[in-house]
Amino acid sequence: MRELETLIFDDGAALLTTAAARFVDAVARAQDARGRAVLALTGGSNGIGVLRELAADPDAVDWTRVDLYWGDERFLPEQDPERNAWQARQALLDSVPLDPARVHFMPASDGEFGDDLDAATRAYAELITDDLVFDVHLLGMGGEGHINSLFPHTAATAEDTASVVAVSDSPKPPPRRITLTFPVINRSREVWFLVSGAEKAEAVAAAHTGADRADWPCAGAHGTERTVWFVDEAAAAGLSGD
Repeated sequence: MRELETLIFDDGAALLTTAAARFVDAVARAQDARGRAVLALTGGSNGIGVLRELAADPDAVDWTRVDLYWGDERFLPEQDPERNAWQARQALLDSVPLDPARVHFMPASDGEFGDDLDAATRAYAELITDDLVFDVHLLGMGGEGHINSLFPHTAATAEDTASVVAVSDSPKPPPRRITLTFPVINRSREVWFLVSGAEKAEAVAAAHTGADRADWPCAGAHGTERTVWFVDEAAAAGLSGD
């Protein structure tokens, strides 16, 4: 049975601390069950904030048995500070004993495929095989409800077949991105939302009341076993009930 959890925190610091502790537990459970943990990371202040929390106690995770992927990426040069991968490396990844062969960065615009966004997207899609299932897929969220680079009323959000698509006209800069799609997100065992701020309250409420994913992409994401919302009080303002 799919489980929905909504955890509401007094502030963003408590949100990040709890999410990091749950991350450590989820990795250990996956490694105990299947020998490894397969994770999709996200960017944004909360996604990177969780990684910074983990960096405070890096030995809490057996990083040698972790496979990392990204939910989306800005198609920019490798060293551009706006790239999710660059921020993740600064926050945590460069300081823990990951196996480089198990860290799957999305291509950069100055990498193997040069400035060819479509070729870079096809290459990443080859990694996202039909049998790849994330133990945890982390998601941030925009005020309009976008997750990864799936924005309201766009072709990427409507995609139901391809695992990875190119976005050439993102409404949020930079315009060119690579993103995983709903078919991949929704076969993850657990999907975690990391959301803070009053500007996100309407989207949080829409997702909890079954809105159309075309209008509110966040409403279309769920894990096969568990969906967890980590939200601060401001982002939870539109929710009702206990």
